Amino acid sequence: MAQYKGAASEAGRAMHLMKKREKQREQMEQMKQRIAEENIMKSNIDKKFSAHYDAVEAELKSSTVGLVTLNDMKAKQEALVKEREKQLAKKEQSKELQLKLEKLREKERKKEAKRKISSLSFTLEEEEEAGEEEEEVAMDEEELEREEITTKKRKMGKNPDVDTSFLPDRDREEEENRLREELRQEWEAKQEKIKSEEIEITFSYWDGSGHRRTVKMKKGNTMQQFLQKALEILRKDFSELRSAGVEQLMYIKEDLIIPHHHSFYDFIVTKARGKSGPLFNFDVHDDVRLLSDATVEKDESHAGKVVLRSWYEKNKHIFPASRWEPYDPEKKWDKYTIR
Repeated sequence: MAQYKGAASEAGRAMHLMKKREKQREQMEQMKQRIAEENIMKSNIDKKFSAHYDAVEAELKSSTVGLVTLNDMKAKQEALVKEREKQLAKKEQSKELQLKLEKLREKERKKEAKRKISSLSFTLEEEEEAGEEEEEVAMDEEELEREEITTKKRKMGKNPDVDTSFLPDRDREEEENRLREELRQEWEAKQEKIKSEEIEITFSYWDGSGHRRTVKMKKGNTMQQFLQKALEILRKDFSELRSAGVEQLMYIKEDLIIPHHHSFYDFIVTKARGKSGPLFNFDVHDDVRLLSDATVEKDESHAGKVVLRSWYEKNKHIFPASRWEPYDPEKKWDKYTIR
């Protein structure tokens, strides 16, 4: 005799909906966690760049013994920077690759979940259809036994919930290597693009008073290359510079004496700061020392000074030269000073 199975069908549908909602909540939590991790990674990028160039500076100091020529110092510094950039690129590639792999695995898990939900929906539909048929026509015992056997066979098989990501997979490893190489090339291309960008440098030749000039350079150029170009511009106006060489010039930025081997790119990517302003901006704003409120200084920059080394040695006890000190990448200037 046919029996009413509406309650069992409703219970199955309710269970299915509960599982689906629980799965959606888990996916939402995972998405929130990934967003939080990405925000933390972005906030730490400045620290990573700073540590990168601090390590290069420390390695350069430890590997340089005694007096060396400027060309040797520059060659060592460039080699160390390239090696350090490769190491940093590998670390960044590894992290980005891990994130992409997690996304791929999450997609696979979602597909597995959809397949599982589809199979559950299929089972529920079969139960509903069976209930309707039982209401209309009484089923034979042989048909009931056959359905039970079919149901048992359908339940047998692989568990879709088991995580198989830890198993060796040659295709997956090749995909990881390919992604890692793509990320490395993408990162290097991005850095080269930044280095090739042009910037306008405003500087002041300082001989006791300022004489401002501007010159266009690339972000990847070193201070030595900048001083060479500045010297070519200044020689026609200042007789004392006609016989001077680049090694006799100093570049002072935000009251710090910048070594010749550093590039503009070094300060831009690390957002380095000096005693009276940022080292990564090369346009010019009003001097904070001429303003009534010194706290307004944030990213404003002052014109760097090009100075003869001989002038500095004679006047280093007099303001403003008395404030100047050698640039130290390990020393942080979180707050600007104006005295």
